[in-house]
Parts: sequence; C-alpha cells; structure tokens
Amino acid sequence: MSHAIAPMRTFSSVLSRTPARQCQRFISTVTVARPTVPRLQAQLQQPLTQRRTYKTVEEAKSKYRSGPFSWKAGLLFVLTGAGLLWYFEHEKQRMQRKRIADATKGVGRPKVGGPFELIDQNGKPMTEKDLKGRYSLVYFGFSHCPDICPEELDKMAAMFEKVEAERPGALKPVFVTCDPARDTPQVLKEYLAEFHPKFIGLTGTYDQIKAMCKAYRVYFSTPSKVEPGQDYLVDHSIYFYLMDPEGDFVEALGRQHSPDQAAKVILDHMKDWQGKWSKD
Repeated sequence: MSHAIAPMRTFSSVLSRTPARQCQRFISTVTVARPTVPRLQAQLQQPLTQRRTYKTVEEAKSKYRSGPFSWKAGLLFVLTGAGLLWYFEHEKQRMQRKRIADATKGVGRPKVGGPFELIDQNGKPMTEKDLKGRYSLVYFGFSHCPDICPEELDKMAAMFEKVEAERPGALKPVFVTCDPARDTPQVLKEYLAEFHPKFIGLTGTYDQIKAMCKAYRVYFSTPSKVEPGQDYLVDHSIYFYLMDPEGDFVEALGRQHSPDQAAKVILDHMKDWQGKWSKD
C-alpha cells in the first residue's frame, strides 16, 4: 500500500511545482472541439455550389453592366428586323409589278398587241407566233429619223446587253418601221447593224404596218402629199413595249427610264414569270 501511495505523491509534487498557466495550456492542446448537432445539420443543408466572390466592387457591378440584354441579342434583333424589312419591300415591289402586268388583261381595258404578218430584214415572213416563248421588246420608228430613233436604239442596245448578260436568249429586241415606203428589208438590215447584230427589223406594206401600230396602240403619222425622192419625217410614239412569252403586253418603258432602270424592270418581270419558256 505504501508503494502505491509513493508514486501518487510524486505526481502531486510535480503538479504543485508546475505553474497554473502551463497547465491550462497543456489542457487546451489536448481538447478536441466537436461540432454541436444543430451546427452540423446547418452545414449539411447548405448547397454544394459555391458562391462566386468578387475582389472589387467594380468587378461585381460589371456583371450587370450590359443590362438585361446582351450584344448578341441586340445583333440578332437588328438582323431579324433588316431581313423582314427586305422581305416586305421585295414583296411590295413584286405585287406592284404584278398589278402592272395584270392591268392590261382586265375586262374592259384596251388590249395592247395582237396578230401581225410582216417580213424581217432578211426577207423572211414573221408573225406574232415567232415572238412567243420569250420576252420581246418592241420599238416603233424609222431609219431616216435624225435624232430620237438613234438615241432610243442605242438605249435599246444597252438594256438588251444588260438583260442578255443575266438571262441569255430570254429577250428578243424588235424594231418595227413606221415608214415602210423607204424602210425596205435591205435598208433595215444596214441600219440596224449599226446598233446591234441581234436586232430584228420588221417591215411590210403600209396597211400591214398600220394594222400592227393599231394593235399596239402606237400613234404614227406621215405627210399626206410627198413627192418621190422628197425627204420627210414621221411622227410616232416613243415607247418600248415589253411583251411576255405568251404575247401579252407587260409594261411600256419610256424615255424616263435609263438603260439600267429599264433592264432591271425587264429582269424583275422575268423573275416573276411562272409560265413556259421557249426551248430553242
């Protein structure tokens, strides 16, 4: 019994000599902090995702700097608006061309165009059936015209070239004389060769020319008293008559149309055409 008490006294004497502050430090190092039950439950209930932290206030505000819409949404809005605007403008122009083309086909409206029997600059017979299957651009004039006809034929050649570049073989340029007494096939052949090799020249008797001018609503007038060999002028309408592949009148192009504008009108009507085309 005395042997057991001796070590206890020795341990007590050691504790009595150790300062109280060191004892407290020793005890605190061996103490293990355990979370309480409520605190543990709160930790388990927190979401697994971590919240993003920002270093500065400016960085935190930059998240909302663009507002509720991004630049991508703005760009998409602008592109969509531009596309819709182009579509509606395109449809508006198409419907306007359709109204122009259908205006001459209504009941009670005078018909422009019709049957004719003439001969070309090579002496070959030609009728309105030879123009079907393609668009045709018909102009009435005469070879002895000093200024207007040459200007209009130059214009006709320019617009024909522009249409031919995009739609080869889709348009036939036709020149009909209002002066058959002087414009023989040979005269027309030499005259039209100065403007374009693909121009078709038509002539015939006075009555044949008069009948075609009446069908196309073309005004022309020759002097009543003309002596043989005497020079004279012929008054006539100054329009290009655009006819569709079925031989129906589409639109009249006047002097107010430039070659570029006239070519665009012709090409737009060709794009709208839903009928058949000639294969040759």
